[in-house]
Amino acid sequence: MSERSAAPGGLALIESLVNTLDIETGTDSLDTPEGRARLGITEAGLDGARDLRESLRAALLAHAGHPPHRAVTELSALLARAPLYVAVDAEDGSARLTPADPGPLLSRVAAAVAEALVAGTWTRLKACEAETCHWAYYDRSPAGRGRWCSMQVCGARAKMRRYRAKGA
Repeated sequence: MSERSAAPGGLALIESLVNTLDIETGTDSLDTPEGRARLGITEAGLDGARDLRESLRAALLAHAGHPPHRAVTELSALLARAPLYVAVDAEDGSARLTPADPGPLLSRVAAAVAEALVAGTWTRLKACEAETCHWAYYDRSPAGRGRWCSMQVCGARAKMRRYRAKGA
């Protein structure tokens, strides 16, 4: 959907998960074995992955100042199921939050959120304002006020709608 470059660090995982569903066409890459394998999701974990995806999308919409697209499980409740611990590097003393079980998608997402919180980048990951899109993107604008995944597509459509509404 977007020509933007991938989000930095662990946020790329979250962006990738949210963008497995193309709302405009209804295409869900999690419906395919390849799409699930790309994120390490088993068929048994599919419902949980979709629940997590939509809870993340709601948080990303909130980052952009928009209400949730639908009722979802609270992201906090989901992330509470993925314990993290502080891992300290013996050589340089650096520390990071690491999943207690690094295999499951939920654990990897929890670690990515923690990494982004420490880096101060969590609220820069947003969902497109367009109701037919809600594509996840990393807002690199200086003021952090980006509204659309693509100015050339969703932004242009929104501006055209406003222009036409003024003339009507």
